[in-house]
Amino acid sequence: MGSRLLQIFKLPIPSLIVVSLCLTLQSCSENKKQESDYQWPIIKGFPKPQVPQNNPMTVAKVSLGKVIFFDKSLSANEQQACASCHHQAFAFGEDIPQSIGSTQQKHRRNAPALVNIAYNKTLTWAHDGLMSIEQQILLPMFGEFPVELGITGHEEEVLARFKTLKYQTLFAEAFPQQKVSFDLIVKALASYVRSLISLSAPFDRYAYLGKDDAISVSALRGMNLFFSEKLECHHCHGGFNFTQSTSHEKQLIDRRPFHNTGLYNVNFAEDNKASGYPKHDTGLAEISTLVKDDGRFRAPTLRNIEVSAPYMHDGSIGSLSEVIDFYGAGGRNITEGDFQGDGRNNPLKSKFIKGFTLTGEEKEDLINFLKTLTDCNFLSDPQHVISE
Repeated sequence: MGSRLLQIFKLPIPSLIVVSLCLTLQSCSENKKQESDYQWPIIKGFPKPQVPQNNPMTVAKVSLGKVIFFDKSLSANEQQACASCHHQAFAFGEDIPQSIGSTQQKHRRNAPALVNIAYNKTLTWAHDGLMSIEQQILLPMFGEFPVELGITGHEEEVLARFKTLKYQTLFAEAFPQQKVSFDLIVKALASYVRSLISLSAPFDRYAYLGKDDAISVSALRGMNLFFSEKLECHHCHGGFNFTQSTSHEKQLIDRRPFHNTGLYNVNFAEDNKASGYPKHDTGLAEISTLVKDDGRFRAPTLRNIEVSAPYMHDGSIGSLSEVIDFYGAGGRNITEGDFQGDGRNNPLKSKFIKGFTLTGEEKEDLINFLKTLTDCNFLSDPQHVISE
């Protein structure tokens, strides 16, 4: 058991600027230190997530944030809530390839699952500067390209909806003697999202609680494959949160990994560019402006991966079986259509995406292991949602 823990429990070594600055202006009353009464639902001995000093976790904030998360009043046209794209049954993700905003504008990326987002080092699929949930939440609220909640230009109208007697009571409990503001809405939402912790899957009972019968023999074989150098999965999906992009109270090294997996290698000969990811989404390169970052995206957590299909940043792979086939091939060869090209030959592809061969039984074992990361309690816990 000891050696198993050492192997699995590897803690990894680890635009809206104006709005962000406005929301960080604090009144004198906001600078008063709040005492945290929140108890993290984590396994004994696990590190706690990092939390900003100006927004400590409290039960009242989580409760307020939960109500706002499910309230369509947060969108300008009152047609969409945060929960419209982040469903509990899908690990607070969604089951369509790309999200659709409140104005029915189709987005280019798949809504990421919010499971254990409190442990994320970076937020969104490909931004190495977004490391605060409070900062990230501004994107769906105020972003205009594309529109999600569409608050920009409707600030007073939207804010007025949160000054009802019901909300004034909730805000008074969460933020005593402070006026309702977007700053407080963001802090409450961030607190609620941080509370979405999933650490009670069969894998956790096996690896950390000593329950040897918690996973099947097949899943155990799959676990050994997952952590093997043959498959290389653990290099990008390592640690207790099954992603290299992890941060917590004991994480001292600032590490922000992104990976090109060979999903695309589109031919751009017409403008003297050899190849790369589709021009509408080049990943981290959009932020860094560096050619070497073309096609690099953050590896998501694999926790509850069984229920968070479709996969990849653009939802372009539909099942776990297809994902394994993709990595087994060392990338994806698209033979027709707008994105034609052989991703297996992408020159910027990660060195860990080198391909492998599995028997039918080994593939089934690997899938069975991934299913041991499904936390049924998390996916059905009524404490996470607003009752209809």
